[in-house]
Amino acid sequence: MHRRRRTALSVLAATLVAAPLLSACGNQAHPGAAAVVGGERIEVSAVQARAAQVRSAQESSPQAAELVNKSGQLSRAKLHGLIFGKVLDRAAEDAGVTVTRKEIQEMRRAGLAQQGGEKQFEAMMLQQRWVAPDQIDADIRQEVQLPKLARALGVDLGTPAGQQAVGEALAKASKALDIDVNPRFGTWDDQKMQLGDYRAPWITQRTEAAPEQPAGA
Repeated sequence: MHRRRRTALSVLAATLVAAPLLSACGNQAHPGAAAVVGGERIEVSAVQARAAQVRSAQESSPQAAELVNKSGQLSRAKLHGLIFGKVLDRAAEDAGVTVTRKEIQEMRRAGLAQQGGEKQFEAMMLQQRWVAPDQIDADIRQEVQLPKLARALGVDLGTPAGQQAVGEALAKASKALDIDVNPRFGTWDDQKMQLGDYRAPWITQRTEAAPEQPAGA
């Protein structure tokens, strides 16, 4: 599982701009929205709710101070994840890819076995990926979805050529969704699959993948 997860994350690479947590939206065209993706709104309140779930889990951890200190860009990370999830869904739909509950459960069981149990697995996801326990299945869904997208495209996600092809499919989906991000959160780059300039700390960058870098939670 670890090799597959690392490969997927290298393609899921995303960056975010350093800034304080936001409590209001400055996009006059879409008041209250952190972003509009494919005509669907991602509300600021939804971003904040996901960030709050992570903060709550962090504050319950014995390493609370360290975890909070290292996740100062939490709201942007969560917005990026929400946007990228919609992009990946669109690319998967275009390629005829679906993900079953069984596939998610199988990958989760593999993660539990690798980490030595539920608590250890949840602690790893919280520390390394800023994912709260209730958000893990959604995160794992993308880990299943991305390699399946590569296979549907007839490429190997573990190769530069495969990553290039997946990156192009994601960029095409991103453009089709006409993503409009509230300026207070930054701007979305369709080619790089990134929001601003902050590099998520849990992702290994592989510059040979995707149009300019491996695509992005």
